Amino acid sequence: MTRLELRNVRKNFGPLEVLAGISLRVGAGEFVSILGPSGAGKSTLFQLLTGALKGEGEMRFDGAPLDNTRFAFMPQRDALMPWRRVIDNATLGLEVQGVKRRVARQRVAPLFAEFGLAGFERAWPSELSGGMRQRAALLRTVVQERDMLLLDEPFGALDALTRAAMQRWLETMWESHRWTAMLITHEVREAVLLSDRIYVLSARPARVVREIAVPLPRPRTQSAALAREAAAIEAGILDTLLGQPPTRIPRSSDGETK
Repeated sequence: MTRLELRNVRKNFGPLEVLAGISLRVGAGEFVSILGPSGAGKSTLFQLLTGALKGEGEMRFDGAPLDNTRFAFMPQRDALMPWRRVIDNATLGLEVQGVKRRVARQRVAPLFAEFGLAGFERAWPSELSGGMRQRAALLRTVVQERDMLLLDEPFGALDALTRAAMQRWLETMWESHRWTAMLITHEVREAVLLSDRIYVLSARPARVVREIAVPLPRPRTQSAALAREAAAIEAGILDTLLGQPPTRIPRSSDGETK
């Protein structure tokens, strides 16, 4: 079932054309990535979805016009408030929705262990590692129980090792919960690791230049056979981004690339 559908979505800032007719879809329980070069307008697309900006074109959710309340949004940086303890950062989205802090804490508390934060409920953000801060930010996002997650390069500020660990952790969490999610990234490997499908955008003004299914089995552990398949998909995406004829991506018994 299609949850989110965009048709010919456009955005200009004065004479500057940023999005030049974006059309895509996200199915229920699907993890979709938007991949493109820096400055292509990926974050602008999220701002349109959340209502921070107005554009042109059609945006629908569950078949109805989008009302901008369907999403829980996680920005590029964790945006934890340094004067609030971790548990109160995690409840912030609920409080904004009008949930009383006591009730919000009760709702959040059982999730700390699952997010690897047990024992740090009363800690200050400055006492957490980078990966723990990102887990706290994702906890704050998902506890809102919105229909879909929007993840805007959530691991971009992390070092390479922590980023790799967080990518694997997020894949595990998604496998457990099957959230409907859309990820913005410019990291090809991250997109292939996490996604069911990938939309590749051109440079600004952004257009969808390719839609790629990722039929790799989950969990995507680094077996030799899986690594070869993933590398072939990554090579095809890089060819597209660099304007080269696409590398042939092998078919899989679980699906087919486009």
